[in-house]
Amino acid sequence: MNKTTNTNNCPVTATMALIGGRWKTIILYVLSSNTRRFGEIAARIPGISRKVLTEQLKELEADGLVNRQQYNEIPPRVEYSLTELGKTMTPILKDLATWGKKNLPVVKRPI
Repeated sequence: MNKTTNTNNCPVTATMALIGGRWKTIILYVLSSNTRRFGEIAARIPGISRKVLTEQLKELEADGLVNRQQYNEIPPRVEYSLTELGKTMTPILKDLATWGKKNLPVVKRPI
């Protein structure tokens, strides 16, 4: 039987549209353990440029996965955390990390 897949109704496609790409899953993983400032996130993801990190955080915020809290202080302080929807990704992210530790050569990087 020849069956075509309608990707518009595919839940995996919909999920990957939100978290796909090189950096979003890693950003979510970094935020899964704690609220973090921009510099902390950047330090934990050495390969990402500040421009790309800013863009990815804005997209994750627009998609309702990340919360951006700006404090009116001098100097200004901004913190990022997972929203309630974003927190529902935590078990999946932890499973990915566990799988990676078991099945891939480990590269020592702070995350």
